[in-house]
Amino acid sequence: MPTALITGASAGLGAEFARQLAARRADLVLVARTADALEELAAQLRDAHGVAVEVIVADLAVEADVSRVAKRVSDRDDPIDLLVNNAGFGLPLHFADNDIDDEVRHLRVHVEASMRLMHAALGAMRGRGGRIVNVASVAGFISRSTYSACKAWLIGFSRWANAEYARDGVTVTAVCPGFTHTSFHARMGLPAGQEGVPGIMWLDARDVVREGLRDAARGRSVSIPSLRYKVIVALSRLLPSSLTSSVARRGRV
Repeated sequence: MPTALITGASAGLGAEFARQLAARRADLVLVARTADALEELAAQLRDAHGVAVEVIVADLAVEADVSRVAKRVSDRDDPIDLLVNNAGFGLPLHFADNDIDDEVRHLRVHVEASMRLMHAALGAMRGRGGRIVNVASVAGFISRSTYSACKAWLIGFSRWANAEYARDGVTVTAVCPGFTHTSFHARMGLPAGQEGVPGIMWLDARDVVREGLRDAARGRSVSIPSLRYKVIVALSRLLPSSLTSSVARRGRV
Protein backbone atom coordinates (compact mmCIF):
# COMPACT_ATOMS: atom_id res chain seq x y z
CA MET A 1 0.00 0.00 0.00
CA PRO A 2 1.24 3.56 -0.67
CA THR A 3 1.79 5.79 2.36
CA ALA A 4 0.87 9.47 2.51
CA LEU A 5 2.08 12.00 5.09
CA ILE A 6 -0.25 14.97 5.58
CA THR A 7 0.51 18.06 7.64
CA GLY A 8 -2.26 20.12 9.17
CA ALA A 9 -4.29 16.90 9.09
CA SER A 10 -6.57 17.43 12.08
CA ALA A 11 -9.15 19.57 10.27
CA GLY A 12 -10.12 21.29 7.03
CA LEU A 13 -8.43 20.31 3.78
CA GLY A 14 -5.85 18.21 5.63
CA ALA A 15 -8.54 15.99 7.15
CA GLU A 16 -10.26 15.76 3.77
CA PHE A 17 -7.02 14.65 2.11
CA ALA A 18 -6.77 11.99 4.81
CA ARG A 19 -10.33 10.77 4.25
CA GLN A 20 -10.03 10.56 0.47
CA LEU A 21 -6.62 8.89 0.54
CA ALA A 22 -7.77 6.37 3.15
CA ALA A 23 -10.77 5.58 0.94
CA ARG A 24 -8.23 4.79 -1.80
CA ARG A 25 -6.53 2.35 0.61
CA ALA A 26 -3.46 4.48 1.32
CA ASP A 27 -1.79 4.16 4.70
CA LEU A 28 -1.39 7.50 6.45
CA VAL A 29 0.91 9.54 8.65
CA LEU A 30 -1.08 12.42 10.12
CA VAL A 31 0.70 15.51 11.46
CA ALA A 32 -0.81 18.39 13.45
CA ARG A 33 -0.51 20.22 16.76
CA THR A 34 -3.71 18.83 18.30
CA ALA A 35 -3.29 15.28 19.62
CA ASP A 36 -6.95 14.61 20.47
CA ALA A 37 -8.25 15.63 17.05
CA LEU A 38 -5.55 13.58 15.29
CA GLU A 39 -6.24 10.46 17.34
CA GLU A 40 -9.99 10.78 16.77
CA LEU A 41 -9.54 11.08 13.00
CA ALA A 42 -7.01 8.25 12.95
CA ALA A 43 -9.43 5.93 14.77
CA GLN A 44 -12.25 6.81 12.36
CA LEU A 45 -10.10 6.08 9.31
CA ARG A 46 -8.77 2.80 10.69
CA ASP A 47 -12.31 1.62 11.44
CA ALA A 48 -13.80 2.80 8.15
CA HIS A 49 -11.08 1.69 5.74
CA GLY A 50 -8.78 -0.76 7.55
CA VAL A 51 -5.67 1.30 6.78
CA ALA A 52 -2.65 1.89 8.99
CA VAL A 53 -2.60 5.39 10.48
CA GLU A 54 0.38 6.84 12.33
CA VAL A 55 0.05 10.07 14.33
CA ILE A 56 2.78 12.67 14.85
CA VAL A 57 1.96 15.61 17.12
CA ALA A 58 4.12 18.53 15.97
CA ASP A 59 4.08 22.32 15.70
CA LEU A 60 5.70 23.18 12.38
CA ALA A 61 6.67 26.62 13.65
CA VAL A 62 9.12 24.85 15.98
CA GLU A 63 12.39 23.77 14.40
CA ALA A 64 12.78 20.61 16.49
CA ASP A 65 9.28 19.47 15.53
CA VAL A 66 9.93 20.10 11.84
CA SER A 67 13.11 18.03 12.13
CA ARG A 68 11.15 15.13 13.65
CA VAL A 69 8.64 15.17 10.81
CA ALA A 70 11.40 15.52 8.20
CA LYS A 71 13.13 12.48 9.68
CA ARG A 72 9.93 10.47 9.19
CA VAL A 73 9.58 11.73 5.62
CA SER A 74 13.15 10.69 4.77
CA ASP A 75 12.86 7.17 6.28
CA ARG A 76 13.79 4.85 3.41
CA ASP A 77 12.87 1.72 5.37
CA ASP A 78 9.25 2.89 5.78
CA PRO A 79 8.93 5.23 2.80
CA ILE A 80 6.50 8.05 2.19
CA ASP A 81 5.02 7.93 -1.31
CA LEU A 82 2.96 11.14 -1.11
CA LEU A 83 3.75 14.25 0.94
CA VAL A 84 0.92 16.75 1.41
CA ASN A 85 2.15 20.10 2.77
CA ASN A 86 -1.10 21.51 4.06
CA ALA A 87 -0.36 23.06 7.47
CA GLY A 88 -0.99 26.77 7.69
CA PHE A 89 -2.88 29.62 9.28
CA GLY A 90 -3.90 33.15 8.42
CA LEU A 91 -3.18 36.58 9.88
CA PRO A 92 -4.85 39.97 9.49
CA LEU A 93 -3.83 41.58 6.23
CA HIS A 94 -2.36 44.71 7.83
CA PHE A 95 1.29 43.64 8.01
CA ALA A 96 2.57 46.79 9.73
CA ASP A 97 0.03 46.36 12.54
CA ASN A 98 0.69 42.66 13.12
CA ASP A 99 3.07 41.33 15.74
CA ILE A 100 6.30 40.58 13.91
CA ASP A 101 6.79 37.31 15.84
CA ASP A 102 3.42 36.14 14.52
CA GLU A 103 4.53 37.04 11.00
CA VAL A 104 7.79 35.11 11.40
CA ARG A 105 5.90 32.07 12.70
CA HIS A 106 3.53 32.39 9.73
CA LEU A 107 6.51 32.37 7.36
CA ARG A 108 8.08 29.37 9.09
CA VAL A 109 4.96 27.25 8.82
CA HIS A 110 4.02 28.15 5.25
CA VAL A 111 7.47 28.36 3.64
CA GLU A 112 10.32 27.04 5.79
CA ALA A 113 8.54 23.92 7.06
CA SER A 114 7.23 23.11 3.58
CA MET A 115 10.70 23.59 2.09
CA ARG A 116 12.36 21.35 4.70
CA LEU A 117 9.80 18.59 4.23
CA MET A 118 10.09 18.81 0.43
CA HIS A 119 13.86 18.54 0.72
CA ALA A 120 13.50 15.43 2.89
CA ALA A 121 10.93 13.92 0.52
CA LEU A 122 12.98 14.54 -2.61
CA GLY A 123 16.00 12.92 -1.01
CA ALA A 124 14.01 9.77 -0.36
CA MET A 125 11.85 9.76 -3.52
CA ARG A 126 14.37 10.47 -6.27
CA GLY A 127 14.82 7.39 -8.38
CA ARG A 128 12.05 5.54 -6.52
CA GLY A 129 9.25 7.90 -7.47
CA GLY A 130 6.71 9.82 -5.45
CA ARG A 131 4.41 12.82 -5.30
CA ILE A 132 4.46 16.07 -3.39
CA VAL A 133 1.33 18.21 -3.05
CA ASN A 134 1.69 21.74 -1.71
CA VAL A 135 -1.58 23.34 -0.65
CA ALA A 136 -1.25 26.92 -1.89
CA SER A 137 -4.08 29.30 -2.83
CA VAL A 138 -5.35 31.55 -5.59
CA ALA A 139 -4.09 34.27 -3.24
CA GLY A 140 -0.64 33.36 -4.51
CA PHE A 141 -1.52 34.95 -7.87
CA ILE A 142 -2.48 38.34 -6.40
CA SER A 143 -0.95 40.99 -4.13
CA ARG A 144 -2.18 40.59 -0.58
CA SER A 145 0.21 40.84 2.35
CA THR A 146 2.44 38.00 3.52
CA TYR A 147 -0.15 35.26 2.99
CA SER A 148 -0.10 35.87 -0.75
CA ALA A 149 3.69 36.08 -0.70
CA CYS A 150 3.99 32.71 1.04
CA LYS A 151 1.57 31.04 -1.36
CA ALA A 152 3.30 32.62 -4.36
CA TRP A 153 6.55 31.06 -3.17
CA LEU A 154 4.90 27.64 -2.95
CA ILE A 155 3.48 27.99 -6.46
CA GLY A 156 6.73 29.15 -8.00
CA PHE A 157 8.82 26.50 -6.29
CA SER A 158 6.35 23.76 -7.20
CA ARG A 159 6.48 24.73 -10.87
CA TRP A 160 10.27 24.59 -10.90
CA ALA A 161 10.55 21.39 -8.85
CA ASN A 162 7.95 19.57 -10.93
CA ALA A 163 10.00 20.18 -14.07
CA GLU A 164 13.36 19.60 -12.39
CA TYR A 165 12.58 16.27 -10.71
CA ALA A 166 10.26 14.71 -13.28
CA ARG A 167 13.34 12.86 -14.59
CA ASP A 168 13.64 11.25 -11.14
CA GLY A 169 10.03 10.11 -11.10
CA VAL A 170 8.82 12.77 -8.64
CA THR A 171 5.95 15.16 -9.33
CA VAL A 172 5.31 18.38 -7.37
CA THR A 173 1.89 20.04 -7.55
CA ALA A 174 0.66 23.29 -6.00
CA VAL A 175 -3.08 23.00 -5.30
CA CYS A 176 -4.59 26.50 -5.38
CA PRO A 177 -8.16 26.66 -4.11
CA GLY A 178 -10.21 29.79 -3.71
CA PHE A 179 -12.66 30.36 -0.85
CA THR A 180 -13.34 26.90 0.57
CA HIS A 181 -15.73 25.78 3.31
CA THR A 182 -13.37 24.61 6.09
CA SER A 183 -12.60 25.62 9.68
CA PHE A 184 -9.87 28.01 8.43
CA HIS A 185 -12.10 31.08 8.58
CA ALA A 186 -13.53 30.18 11.99
CA ARG A 187 -9.99 29.93 13.40
CA MET A 188 -9.42 33.45 12.08
CA GLY A 189 -12.45 34.61 14.08
CA LEU A 190 -14.47 35.18 10.90
CA PRO A 191 -17.77 33.25 11.08
CA ALA A 192 -19.29 31.85 7.90
CA GLY A 193 -21.22 34.44 5.96
CA GLN A 194 -19.17 37.38 7.25
CA GLU A 195 -16.50 37.41 4.57
CA GLY A 196 -18.45 39.60 2.16
CA VAL A 197 -18.00 36.93 -0.52
CA PRO A 198 -20.91 35.74 -2.74
CA GLY A 199 -22.01 32.15 -2.19
CA ILE A 200 -21.12 31.18 -5.75
CA MET A 201 -17.45 31.79 -4.96
CA TRP A 202 -17.28 29.14 -2.25
CA LEU A 203 -15.87 25.68 -2.97
CA ASP A 204 -16.48 22.36 -1.25
CA ALA A 205 -13.41 20.80 0.39
CA ARG A 206 -14.21 17.41 -1.13
CA ASP A 207 -14.12 18.84 -4.64
CA VAL A 208 -10.88 20.74 -4.00
CA VAL A 209 -9.10 17.62 -2.74
CA ARG A 210 -10.50 15.38 -5.47
CA GLU A 211 -9.38 17.76 -8.23
CA GLY A 212 -6.03 18.34 -6.56
CA LEU A 213 -5.25 14.63 -6.31
CA ARG A 214 -6.38 14.12 -9.89
CA ASP A 215 -4.07 16.87 -11.17
CA ALA A 216 -1.19 15.54 -9.07
CA ALA A 217 -1.70 12.09 -10.60
CA ARG A 218 -1.49 13.73 -14.03
CA GLY A 219 1.81 15.37 -13.13
CA ARG A 220 0.57 18.95 -13.29
CA SER A 221 2.61 21.58 -11.49
CA VAL A 222 -0.40 23.77 -10.63
CA SER A 223 -3.97 22.75 -9.87
CA ILE A 224 -6.70 25.39 -9.68
CA PRO A 225 -9.95 23.67 -8.68
CA SER A 226 -13.09 24.89 -10.48
CA LEU A 227 -13.52 26.70 -13.77
CA ARG A 228 -14.52 29.98 -12.12
CA TYR A 229 -11.22 30.27 -10.26
CA LYS A 230 -9.26 29.33 -13.37
CA VAL A 231 -10.92 32.31 -15.07
CA ILE A 232 -10.22 34.60 -12.09
CA VAL A 233 -6.54 33.64 -12.06
CA ALA A 234 -6.26 34.23 -15.81
CA LEU A 235 -7.87 37.67 -15.46
CA SER A 236 -5.65 38.59 -12.51
CA ARG A 237 -2.61 38.33 -14.76
CA LEU A 238 -4.06 41.05 -16.98
CA LEU A 239 -5.10 43.51 -14.26
CA PRO A 240 -2.85 45.98 -12.39
CA SER A 241 -1.70 44.79 -8.97
CA SER A 242 -3.21 47.89 -7.33
CA LEU A 243 -6.67 46.76 -8.47
CA THR A 244 -6.31 43.09 -7.53
CA SER A 245 -4.86 44.09 -4.14
CA SER A 246 -7.85 46.33 -3.45
CA VAL A 247 -10.35 43.61 -4.34
CA ALA A 248 -8.40 40.99 -2.37
CA ARG A 249 -8.73 42.87 0.90
CA ARG A 250 -12.14 41.23 1.24
CA GLY A 251 -12.08 37.75 2.74
CA ARG A 252 -9.52 35.00 2.97
CA VAL A 253 -8.58 32.27 0.46
